[in-house]
Amino acid sequence: MLYSGIPSLSVPMVRVITVTGSGVVETMPNYVQLQVEVRTEGEEVQQTQRENAEIMNRVIQSLLALNIPRENIQTAAFNIFPQYDYIEGKQLFRGYEVTNALTVKIPDVEKAGIVIDTAVASGANSVSSIRFGLDNPELVYQQALQRALHNAQTKAQTIAQTMKLALYSQPISIVEEQQNGPELYKTLSVARSQMATPIEQGEISVSATVTVKYQY
Repeated sequence: MLYSGIPSLSVPMVRVITVTGSGVVETMPNYVQLQVEVRTEGEEVQQTQRENAEIMNRVIQSLLALNIPRENIQTAAFNIFPQYDYIEGKQLFRGYEVTNALTVKIPDVEKAGIVIDTAVASGANSVSSIRFGLDNPELVYQQALQRALHNAQTKAQTIAQTMKLALYSQPISIVEEQQNGPELYKTLSVARSQMATPIEQGEISVSATVTVKYQY
């Protein structure tokens, strides 16, 4: 049975413009972190370990002499591995390899090359995992987020003006997209050299992205 006398209920349609805003801030890093390793090999494990410890102690003292805070020097790994040669299908014991690795955080980025050269001169035979970073990345990210929001607002206004739409100034939804940490990674392996090691720090790019919805 149909009741024609009852008025139909209409739901007002909500018209929405959805835009994506992005913001980027380029800034210089204020610290560099790297890994310094000492590797020694020998037939006797205790002698090889003792030799490794002596060299690493020299490396640590040389880093402290460069005014790097002791709390910025941390053991990253320590390993002892037996080494074998394979001759005519037979496994022959060659000795042991001892590896001691330090993570070093350098507050003065300009000293990165000097730190590497000093560590190598003191006996380190591997430097790797160079990473430039920011002590307060959240402050820079907030600037990028502001730019992303302004960018989204500008896009929405441009669309509304072009299409002659009456845009509500207040957004009805703002979603912050997830971003990776603002860090630069570089890897470097060095050997003993009389030349200074050049390290180019470059800039760190911090970005933010938002999805914003406006009603019109």
